[in-house]
Order: sequence, then structure tokens, then C-alpha cells
Amino acid sequence: MLRTLAALASITLTAPAMAQEEEAPDAPSPATILDAASAEDWVMIPPEDLLVMTLAPDQDGDPREVVIQLMPEPFSQGWVENIRTLARARWYDGISVNRVQDNYVVQWGDPGHDNPESGEVDTKPLPEGLRVMEEEDYLADPPFGGGNSPLTHYQGQPTASSPTRVSGRIAFRGNPAWIGESYWKGFPIAGELTPHGFPVWPVHCYGMVGVGRGYSPDTGTGAELYTVIGHAPRHLDRNIALIGRVIDGMEQLSSLPRGSGALGFYTEEEADKRTPILSIRVAADLPEDDQPRFEYLSTTSATFARYAEARANRRDPFFIHPAGGADICNIPVPVRAVTNGGPE
Repeated sequence: MLRTLAALASITLTAPAMAQEEEAPDAPSPATILDAASAEDWVMIPPEDLLVMTLAPDQDGDPREVVIQLMPEPFSQGWVENIRTLARARWYDGISVNRVQDNYVVQWGDPGHDNPESGEVDTKPLPEGLRVMEEEDYLADPPFGGGNSPLTHYQGQPTASSPTRVSGRIAFRGNPAWIGESYWKGFPIAGELTPHGFPVWPVHCYGMVGVGRGYSPDTGTGAELYTVIGHAPRHLDRNIALIGRVIDGMEQLSSLPRGSGALGFYTEEEADKRTPILSIRVAADLPEDDQPRFEYLSTTSATFARYAEARANRRDPFFIHPAGGADICNIPVPVRAVTNGGPE
């Protein structure tokens, strides 16, 4: 594995020059590449892996809905199981958005739980049977098998042997250790080669959903959740559980009024700013006609490799210089809604 990663690093160092040489005036934009994607390039998300969160209507009476895709195995599965349990117990019904911190997170849950600004509010009892997770569960073993990790920094053109190696930066870290980033089933992940193994973990990009918790060793249950609404807070990686990402309705959360209390919590005087959450349901539990249907672009497809390269090194007419690479959070995995007749 060391030899493999070292070879990948040498490719990384030469890629910016290659990208400059291959620049073409008529290079397709990321949107053009997506428009040309075949049906086989898209992966349907099972309804068991979708949450539908219904907020109270807005001030004009218009409905508000948010769809969350839950994290696939092997990541955060204990918390994901808890979240399905909470949703099916209808525990989330009647909770609220309690914290909106600018350029950081929106957090929702029981307004009486661990909320320093809520005043005297009773805490809602949790259902029985929730799992208690350990801090080691923030990490997972590599899911891709074999000795060769797909985690590497992607710059320049993809190769036939590694068309989807797209990432943020590889860097020496200490003793020596390698760190790289890529994707797993549509989610951004990172991994690090250490003397003790090769742990991997999901990363905090815009729209990712995590589990609120107290001080260590508390790891949270899934009753308190948040989503990232600002610049990717990567310092939270490996310090808190990520359980999914918002794939539709993000504007319903990112546009909410900011709280003026500590950490963006709404103060007792701002109680009217808390947005009620009417319900959160597992999509598989809804009537079939009401189940949302979404697909993501397969991160193992050649189309995704072209899309990611175009995002990392824009060459369409507006751009003057290709960047030579991009942070993984600047290459979001495309998701689209579908109907029985095809994409919406």
C-alpha cells in the first residue's frame, strides 16, 4: 500500500502542468457533462435511505420539506439505526430548529435538551432501544477492499485505471502518514495511512448532516441533528458522527433567521423564531405515491470522473486559468429528482 500511495503522490505533483497542456477552448462545462450522462450513470437511492422532514409552512403559508439521504455502510450505522428508530417512533414530530449559526450550522431537536437559551422547557423522553455508540465508531475500515485505496488527490485527466480518484489534498502528516480523500457511494470520505491501519471517515462538506453531542465521551443518539450551512468545518471530522446529507430543500434551512444566543441558539426571547418540525419520516414508510425518488451520479462512472475534472479545472469560456485541483467539498456529487417518466 505504501508503494501505491507513493506512486499516486508522484502523479499528483505533475498533474497541474498536464492540466495546462490539455486545456481546450471548447472544453465542456460540468453542466454539459451531466446533461450528456446516460441513465446507467445514475444510481437510485432506496426509500429506506431517505428521510422526509416536513417543517411548518412559511410566513406565506407555503409548505416546506427537506429530504435527507442517510449514510451508507460502513459509516455511522449505529447512529443511522437510531435515527430510523426515532423517526418510526415519531419522536421527531413536534421538535424544532433551535440553533442557526451564520456560516456554520443549522441544528434541530428537542428545544428542552442541552439548549442553553431555551428557558424552562421540559425534555422529551427518548424511545427505548437506542444504541450507544463509541468514539471509535466515528471511523471505519476501508470499504473498497484489496490493498489499493482509491484515496488520492485528483488533478488533471483521469486515467483508465483510476477514473474516479478525486480528492482534496494528499499531504505528509507526521511520522510519516498519508491522508487522502475520495467518494464512497456518493459521499465524500477521507482516510489516513498510519502505522496502525488505514481508517476512513466521512467529511463535513456543505449540506452534510451530523449528530449533536455534549462533551466526550458523549457521542449523541441522533435526537439532535445539524446540517452544515457554511464553509466546510473540516475540524469536526472524526470528532462527531456524520449520518447523511441534505439532497433537497436545503434552502429551507440555510435561509432561516440566525440566532443571537450562544453558538447561534435562539434565546428565550426569540422563541418565536424557532421553526417547528411537523414530522420526520423514513420515505419507505410513506405511501408509494408520496415517496420522493432521487438518484445520484455514480462516483465510479467515467462520467463522474469527467465531471469532477471539469469542476477542479474549469476550462469553459468564462475561465482563464484552470485551478489545478479542488478541495473535495468543491466537487459535490450531483443528485437529481426522478419521476416514473424519468428525471424532473
